[in-house]
Amino acid sequence: MSTAILTGPPVPGSPLEGDLRSLGFEVRSAADPGETAALLAAVPAGERVAVVDPRFVGHLHALRLALTDPRFPAAAAPGALTAQPEARPSLTRALTAQVPDPGSTPDPGSAQVPGSVPVAAPATAPGTAPAAPAAGGASADGAPPLPDALATALEADGVAVHRPELGSLVAAVPAGPQARKETRDAVAAVDDEAVRLRSAVKSRDGFFTTFCVSPYSRYLARWCARRGLTPNQVTTASLLTALVAAGCAATGTRGGFVAAGVLLLLSFVLDCTDGQLARYSLQYSTLGAWLDATFDRAKEYAYYAGLALGAARGGDDVWALALGAMVLQTCRHVVDFSFNEANHDATANTSPTAALSDRLDGVGWTVWVRRMIVLPIGERWAMIAVLTAVTSPRVVFYALLVGCAFAACYTTAGRVLRSLTRRAGRTDRAARALADLADGGPLAELAARATRRWARPLGGRTPYAVLGAGLLLYAACAAPVGSGLVVAAAAVYALASGAAVARPLKGALDWLVPPVLRVAEYGTILVLAARADAPGALPAAFGLVAAVAYHHYDTVYRIRGGTGAPPVWLVRTLGGQEGRTLLVAVLAALLAAGGGERLALALTALAGAVALVGLAESIRFWVSSHAPAVHDEGEPA
Repeated sequence: MSTAILTGPPVPGSPLEGDLRSLGFEVRSAADPGETAALLAAVPAGERVAVVDPRFVGHLHALRLALTDPRFPAAAAPGALTAQPEARPSLTRALTAQVPDPGSTPDPGSAQVPGSVPVAAPATAPGTAPAAPAAGGASADGAPPLPDALATALEADGVAVHRPELGSLVAAVPAGPQARKETRDAVAAVDDEAVRLRSAVKSRDGFFTTFCVSPYSRYLARWCARRGLTPNQVTTASLLTALVAAGCAATGTRGGFVAAGVLLLLSFVLDCTDGQLARYSLQYSTLGAWLDATFDRAKEYAYYAGLALGAARGGDDVWALALGAMVLQTCRHVVDFSFNEANHDATANTSPTAALSDRLDGVGWTVWVRRMIVLPIGERWAMIAVLTAVTSPRVVFYALLVGCAFAACYTTAGRVLRSLTRRAGRTDRAARALADLADGGPLAELAARATRRWARPLGGRTPYAVLGAGLLLYAACAAPVGSGLVVAAAAVYALASGAAVARPLKGALDWLVPPVLRVAEYGTILVLAARADAPGALPAAFGLVAAVAYHHYDTVYRIRGGTGAPPVWLVRTLGGQEGRTLLVAVLAALLAAGGGERLALALTALAGAVALVGLAESIRFWVSSHAPAVHDEGEPA
């Protein structure tokens, strides 16, 4: 339960108290800042508290945005302020400062009304009336409403006060009957529910999602909200639907493929609905962040596995294609994550390429073309669903590989051009995030210490990663699987990956280091499993890459939430990307002979160990009180 304190004289006929109760607040009233401070002290320390001016006039959704969003320690709109437990001490200090000292003598040149802070009375010429206050909030004496003054004091105390974008929504503290009537007329002129529905949809999304899903999924989100369903429940329903779709695809029958395509589209509709429901009802949570961030990948990759199983029932082995599609899609995401983390807080972050991109975004049709050709999740899942229903798994994977490869080349080329032409200063935080995304383990740490003095930048640290990855992949493709050449190349790669992160990743193209390392690790597993020529090696490699990819996605979303990378002990226990790559090379050299059945068992055991340790720590973190209360907006459109 949360508590809202109405500070000031009551306003007869105001619906404010009922609105606050509808938002889940227990409403109490105080006549002045002194009573407000006393009521605040009586509220348990672990509860959210709101301070609202009784004269507030505005839309219910404006109050909802200002007072109920769980992601911010404090938030405010004109005449309303809320503070989470972590901001309560600052609120108490700010409120105490507004209570006049009982032993002081009031200054005759100042005035104070209940619910506002004391300020000097404005001077007026004899025979003239005081000037009317500005709309949105001031008392009759010119002082701001108490919630607004407290919000300013919180910011001065170092608390980040979130001020939501209200757009056409109204939130004001009018002074006087005429201003109150005008504000109420402004409220009546805007449909609160229509604005709420529009704001439930992401402002930037793909063509398919925007025009084929969101026009009706927003109403499904409202239907879910009115029946008490939570975003997490809808997210889980989306996952279960996708898993059933994967099971249908695994039957290998035409009817199963058609049902799989239909269910995959339904799963995507529910996937859009869960985010829209979260925005519609402001139900953001730590668990929801984890579920939404990881279930998309689980659904897509489980569906790939279902297609591969269904093809196998028809005598077509497409596990290599399925694993290749998963590797390519995951590496695309790592490119997105690395570039965004490297540049989101960079200074002087401009370039001619970025300027051209901005100009293209100003032309309607180019915006949608550019969003479609990068094959975002909506377009990708629609393509997968349709091709599953009317063609074969092999055709689906061919289309995925071609489409994702083109999208990867397009986006990566554009980002490389931006990086080469911009003059930006990369921050220490960005360099740290890139190093965390690199996922270096004990061997990389030793190599970094050993090479720090002599491994000079070659235009940045990326060349070391590229040289090491290129040598490793060439050896994996060309050398006999059972020879020691691949193991030697993996050892050199471990040394090179350590040299790549030996210094802060602040070069223009150093954001490429994490994706290059992902290509090396995932690609080596794919190539060695494919060349082992064992029936179970590729499915086992698929499971291993899926487990490792989950660990890497988990790392990304922890960094996005501002909590940093996973604990060092976890990265070291999982061996780091270079340790796992070297281990797979050793296992292939020792076990690939004799049909490769033992290699399949070893890869399966390794996948199980990585999944068990990584998933257990991830669950512990995301359900803990230390996890960030965020909502993932999905992959970039």
